[in-house]
Amino acid sequence: MPVYSVYVEKRPAFADDAASVLADLSSALQIQTITELRLCNRYFAEGLGAADFEKAKNGIFSELPVDLIYNELPDFTGYRVFAAEYLPGQFDQRADSCAQCISLAYGIDRPDIHTARIYALKGAITDAQFEQIKAYLINPVESREASLEVPDTLAMRYDIPTEVETCAGFTALDRDGLTAMLEDLSLAMDSEDLLFCQRYFRDEEKRDPTITEIRMIDTYWSDHCRHTTFLTGLDNVVIEDPDIAASWEKYKALRAELGRADKPVTLMDLGTIAARALKKRGLLPDLDESEEINACSVKIKIDVDGSAQDWLLMFKNETHNHPTEIEPFGGAATCLGGAIRDPLSGRSYVYQAMRVTGAGNPLEPAALTRPGKLPQRKICQTAAAGYASYGNQIGLATGLVHEIYHPGYAAKRMEIGAVIGAAPAENVVRETPMPGDAGILLGGKT
Repeated sequence: MPVYSVYVEKRPAFADDAASVLADLSSALQIQTITELRLCNRYFAEGLGAADFEKAKNGIFSELPVDLIYNELPDFTGYRVFAAEYLPGQFDQRADSCAQCISLAYGIDRPDIHTARIYALKGAITDAQFEQIKAYLINPVESREASLEVPDTLAMRYDIPTEVETCAGFTALDRDGLTAMLEDLSLAMDSEDLLFCQRYFRDEEKRDPTITEIRMIDTYWSDHCRHTTFLTGLDNVVIEDPDIAASWEKYKALRAELGRADKPVTLMDLGTIAARALKKRGLLPDLDESEEINACSVKIKIDVDGSAQDWLLMFKNETHNHPTEIEPFGGAATCLGGAIRDPLSGRSYVYQAMRVTGAGNPLEPAALTRPGKLPQRKICQTAAAGYASYGNQIGLATGLVHEIYHPGYAAKRMEIGAVIGAAPAENVVRETPMPGDAGILLGGKT
């Protein structure tokens, strides 16, 4: 089947998104010479007939009262134009929603839909400024610049490698070589982590690693998976405040009571020691424990029409600091998603959420951004959109959003999502999963 295309632009009276991007470029990049910015959503579709595509143009891809529709790339004579699209494999919510709607509305198999955003800028813009604009609007972790041409097919074509690439010469690299490798592969680990890996493969494995091994280590060594910040050993602690020092002594006493004196001192251990102690002392009788649930589940009684009922109240918070720092939309979205997941697995309905974020100054020019970081404004705005997107998809109300602005957060993003859920105890059956059990994954893509 042919690849169909349609371009959708808000009518001038409704072009708020384009106006927002223009204002953002003016203040964040300090480019005052852009006189006009137009923004189009481009849709490529394959796997449906011409009649169904024509219906979808006016009913799914666009809203006639507020949108202008073009069959071809609009006439952008006098504009500087570029397009941005998600990387292959990255979830495109707009494309997925369109494909679902077309399938449901017209009773056909889901077509392939690809989307892109087309930016058209008019004004005195130098080549350097144009590249600066593209770098600001396209986050290479999730997106790339897209071609303006219509492809022959949307099917992904790629060569299947017959052997795994080896990082030749890795064990012999000097410091500069390791730093260059970090930048070339866009690794999440730092130079000391990579140096540790180099020593391991040189001294223990006595070989160079494969690119797969480096990528796997990088993924599981990231702050997201390994909780590097929380699990960093605190070997030399000096406390000047007497009140905090007294708490520190209580912490050390609890470590001894629990037989954890030989365990590393970490922020994670500090954060969990009290619950460990209360549990050992038998002071948490209302705690509901199960291998199936990773949320805090508490047994409570509530009054329902004059009768006491047994319920389970569930809490969960998720931190997505590093993911949100490098991919703000997806990081903040799955921060909330991770918090939602665990009470749902405990059979409860999640009904309220809270978001706490830490950021640097989002009003400062992008030129002051730390090397290797996204601008604070970009993180703040895109993360807010990502968190809202996931919450809106599942119908979860967020009752509190607390944003903390401090220069220290320019170095390390904070993104916390927390939820609360509940379920009648009689509706919850706890069992241990066994080999041979069937698992069903139900729901939309995220």
